[in-house]
This record gives sequence, structure tokens and C-alpha cells, in this order.
Amino acid sequence: MTSADGGPPSSVLGKAQLLLGAFESGAYQLGLTDLSRRSGVPKATAYRLAQELTEWGLLERHGDCYQLGMRLFELGQRASASAVLRSVARPALADLFAATRATIHLAVLDGDHVLFLEKIAGEANIHSHSRIGGRLPAPGTATGKVLLAGAADLQDHLDRLNRTGLTHLTSRTVPSVDELRKQLAVVRAKGHAVEFEETMPGVGSIAVPIVGADGTTRAAVSTTAPLKRLVPQRLLPELRSAAASIARALDQVMLTAADVSSIPAARIAG
Repeated sequence: MTSADGGPPSSVLGKAQLLLGAFESGAYQLGLTDLSRRSGVPKATAYRLAQELTEWGLLERHGDCYQLGMRLFELGQRASASAVLRSVARPALADLFAATRATIHLAVLDGDHVLFLEKIAGEANIHSHSRIGGRLPAPGTATGKVLLAGAADLQDHLDRLNRTGLTHLTSRTVPSVDELRKQLAVVRAKGHAVEFEETMPGVGSIAVPIVGADGTTRAAVSTTAPLKRLVPQRLLPELRSAAASIARALDQVMLTAADVSSIPAARIAG
């Protein structure tokens, strides 16, 4: 939300959105100074709004720091598209984790970032930058490459990335938009994406798309593991089987919903 002249939002709601958006970089807790700096909201205003957001449960205060509140998580669970996708995907994701013992991610495209809807990892698995509800720049992740490769508006993404530049999480993150374009052509041809140490040293990921009956890429599923355990020949069949299972379940849910919506209201009412 911006003001009429394209500048920072002038409304209270707009400033509150900026405060909540300050956590999008992956920060778990922020002090008032950092909250003001990251959001661009003056410190006095940030303090006042943070107090109100805390009262509403949208933020929580721990000492001198703030973090996102449980109320946001509760509301997020009610977002229909993500809730349905997570629900139908969980059995397949659990089976995929059991078969691979790798960290499993379910992600969708959110602007030029990937949004992680689900993550399954055992105690012995690697710690990574990802978390449920978290976001990472799409170009440097396997799920992001898969989702960008299947995006109908890919050129819009590339044009925007040309203007803003790429975020480099490590020295091995894709170096340029031109190189990204080449990588995405390979992803489309092979039907999967692989990244090695682009988000974290010593770690890589393999991702495949979840494609609906209409050919639309709806989401991506990936395995993340230390490089020595990242064996595409072993992991790809398991990934593709999980993605196909999720796609079938999702299509069935959508078909059922369409059937119900076509029933006249009088018949539904009995």
C-alpha cells in the first residue's frame, strides 16, 4: 500500500503493514530501532503501532524485542488456497521424508520469492534458512527455479529482477539474470531444478513442479540435504512420485469444489 504519489503509505494500516513486512527478511525478533529502520516507519510511530499490534496478537513482545504473533499464524491457516494445498500434500510429503530422510519443502511463488508452506525435517537434518511461512529469493533456490520456469508471467519476473538485481545468499548464487534465463530453459527441458550451495554452503536441493491437470504449475516440492547425500538419480523418482500424488489429490479437491458450486443454492439448502 502506497500513498497517492507513489511514496510510503500515509495511512495507519499502511504503516502497520510495513512493520509486519519488516520480518520478511527472515528476522525472528527485532528491536524497536531495527523495526523502525527496516520498515521505514519513524521510531515513535513504530513504537505506538507495535504496542497496538501486540494488543491484537499480531506481534508479541519478548524483552526489548518484537516477533510475529500467533494470531498471524492462526489467520494464515485459514487462507483457503494454502490451507488446502498443505492439507492434501502432507501425506505425500511425510512419505517422501520417510523415503529420503532429507529435509522436505513445499513452496509456492510469492512475487519474486518462494513462500514455504510446509517443511519436514528430522532432528538429524541440516539447519537451513527456510521455515514454514518464510520466504527466500526465488532465483537462488531449487523450488524457485522450478516455479519461475513454469510461470506464465516469467518475462515480467525477469524484467523486474533486471531492475532490482539478484540477491546473493552465497558466492554460488546464480550471478546474473541472463544466466538465470539459461538455467530456467534447462529446468523446463528436464522437468526439475538442482541448486548446489546457492542458499547455504555445503547444502543443495532438488525440486520438481506440482502440475495440475490444466498444465499449470501450482507449487513445487523439494529435498534439501548435504551435497554428499544429494543424489539426483535416487531422489528424483521419489520427488516425482510425491509431486504426482499431490497434484492428483489437489485436482480432486478442486473438482469436488467445482461440482458443489454448480449445485443450485435451493438444493444445497435442502
